[in-house]
Amino acid sequence: MNTKQQNIRTLSLTDLEDYFLSIGEKKFRARQVYDWLWLKPVQGFDAMSNISKELRQKLGDRFSFPALTVDTTQHSEDGTIKSRFKTTEGYFTEGVLIPTDERKTACVSSQIGCSLSCKFCATGYIERKRNLTFDEIFDEVALINQQSLEVYDKKLTNIVFMGMGEPLLNYKNVLKAVERITSPEGLAMSPRRITVSTAGVAKQIRQLGDDQVKFKLALSLHAANDKKRHEIMPINDTNNIQSLIEALNYFYKQTKNEITFEYILFNNFNDSLEDADELIKVYRQVPADLVNLIEYNPIEFAKFTKPSEEKVDAFMKHLEKNRVNARLRRSRGKDIDAACGQLANKGK
Repeated sequence: MNTKQQNIRTLSLTDLEDYFLSIGEKKFRARQVYDWLWLKPVQGFDAMSNISKELRQKLGDRFSFPALTVDTTQHSEDGTIKSRFKTTEGYFTEGVLIPTDERKTACVSSQIGCSLSCKFCATGYIERKRNLTFDEIFDEVALINQQSLEVYDKKLTNIVFMGMGEPLLNYKNVLKAVERITSPEGLAMSPRRITVSTAGVAKQIRQLGDDQVKFKLALSLHAANDKKRHEIMPINDTNNIQSLIEALNYFYKQTKNEITFEYILFNNFNDSLEDADELIKVYRQVPADLVNLIEYNPIEFAKFTKPSEEKVDAFMKHLEKNRVNARLRRSRGKDIDAACGQLANKGK
């Protein structure tokens, strides 16, 4: 067998039509196959039920179809479902279905592991193996959408790139995946229901503006001065808060898209009223819609703990008193290590 087969999902519809005509098949076969790849996605040629066995064999000989598969799933008491996905060469990555009454959200990964080493995040302690390809990211969403339909009888309503990895360090694949997810010939989701979360790569935030993307952007801030942010997020060395403020303003000027700040509260580190004042200062320099306060989910590698409810409440009230639009995000799926910052391919 040819070991350098072309991945069939890198072909356009026109490419597929040319291929079928070249082997003496009817042109409409291309549309049938294309629909199986993107509109009613399957994980292999054998599942393409309206294509003859002989033709499926020809496709398998000529092309590769490196799809993600679900390796394991865990169900939380709160309804959250975490899936560990397996790549064709045996790497693992994770995605989460987060259900509420109003929405069904997929939290997806963009890399296998992560290179940023944020001190509070379990993924930051795993070596980055490689970027996920655009079709693997698409698979994550399609498989979680399938779970949502099976378990809750509802399609996904939202997607957040808040799983493993830094999306803006896998820029082209993330944008191409979003293109397929939002295409009428794919999952037809509105880009306004997609949020890409970044630890802060200023150059790429500006690039998003230049590329006129339609999705929302979330910045993982977690500390509102450079000294503290450097302690927990080494990326701050090369992308300090001022450079991120300027990049976010540029992004907003180009796109007018919604911007959110993500801020995890760590006990006795970034949860004082002085910290809140510094956060307010940053918030006022960017046309941000919201500050998402996130409760910390302890992980075995890190020394951080979560603050008391009283401290969280005082921090929240201080923001509200200063007219900051803030929301406290309660973590879901903690009992299965599916909550914010807990994805680490456990049980591999």
